[in-house]
Amino acid sequence: MNHEHSGFNSKLVHGTGAKDPMGSVITPIYQTSTFAFQNADHGAACFAGESDGYIYTRIGNPTIRDLEKTVALLEKGYDGIGCSSGMGAVTTVYMAYLGSGKHILSHNAVYGPSRAIIEGTFSKFGVESTYVDTTDLEQVRAAIRPNTALIYLESPANPTIGISDIPAICRLAHQHNIPVCVDNTFCSPYLQNPLELGADIVLHSLTKFLNGHADIVGGIIVTKDAAEYKKIRSMMVITGCNMDPHQAFLTRRGLKTLAIRIDRAQENAMKVARFLETHPKVAWIMYPGLPSHPQYELGNKLMKGPGAMMSFGLKGGLESGKKLMDHVQLCVLAVSLGGIETLIQHPASMTHSKLSAAAKKEGGISDELVRLSVGIEEAEDIIADLEQALATV
Repeated sequence: MNHEHSGFNSKLVHGTGAKDPMGSVITPIYQTSTFAFQNADHGAACFAGESDGYIYTRIGNPTIRDLEKTVALLEKGYDGIGCSSGMGAVTTVYMAYLGSGKHILSHNAVYGPSRAIIEGTFSKFGVESTYVDTTDLEQVRAAIRPNTALIYLESPANPTIGISDIPAICRLAHQHNIPVCVDNTFCSPYLQNPLELGADIVLHSLTKFLNGHADIVGGIIVTKDAAEYKKIRSMMVITGCNMDPHQAFLTRRGLKTLAIRIDRAQENAMKVARFLETHPKVAWIMYPGLPSHPQYELGNKLMKGPGAMMSFGLKGGLESGKKLMDHVQLCVLAVSLGGIETLIQHPASMTHSKLSAAAKKEGGISDELVRLSVGIEEAEDIIADLEQALATV
């Protein structure tokens, strides 16, 4: 069977169709640091890149490679690069493209650490940055500089759920020979394929939807072509932020049910969003499945479904939000997202707390904003929990 031409769920289950030499139905955990060579010539060939044999787990490992190749297949890319965390993936891309005198352009509501590491660490080494509302193409156009070396997007954005026109931004970027990287964590390859939309690089926090069970930390990068792959993979290897084989094994196991989990979660999310939209104590809600979302039509064009992520604001601001989060019982007050459980959190004081007050304001990360990752529980139970918690506000 040619797995490249099979359906999405078949790809999730069978991956590339590679066979384990021992006949294991699933790729085993190769829990080893190093690999023995057949002879001296074989070892030399591996180091020279003339053989696809394994050398050392920091460089490559069969368990990790199975995951890398499967996610690349799902993202319709050239190949994948597994990393120790989502931020490991982000930092690896930054390290591969940025340096002294280089400029990065990104969304002003990008995941907090993805911005904080640029402004707090990369800036020490001469990297310049600009953060704009990338849902507005003209702001992107105006912010491009002669030294712009990377445009880094999240769509939908974390946590504002703003949707950027990825194809239009990529066309603009490529006119200036600027590569575009898209963090596709909120959608997963099931709902959106940025490489098909024109991006050069796509990355995920594997911790979220791809693994889906809140029991690993990992990240992955997928490139459109071989040149980008070699550039980024060599950076990952030399900086040593590879995945652990056991984490890769757990992620590959969780990945098999990605489509089933997302179908259920976004079905729940639509019901929850409709409930919140009409609740008298909710000031506003941002969810791609609601026509009230400002980029509703664009979302329908770029995404195969609205997903399971939403943000909303409560009348009464931060204090009301605290009461809500302190009184949920089924929903879990915790950071992260994309798991089988419903998670609720306050970005301004949690995931985006390292940003300056000005940066939060600029990105629309208000004190009243609550982020909700809807899980696969019964929708009626999620709504009942939110309803009883809202009653305390």
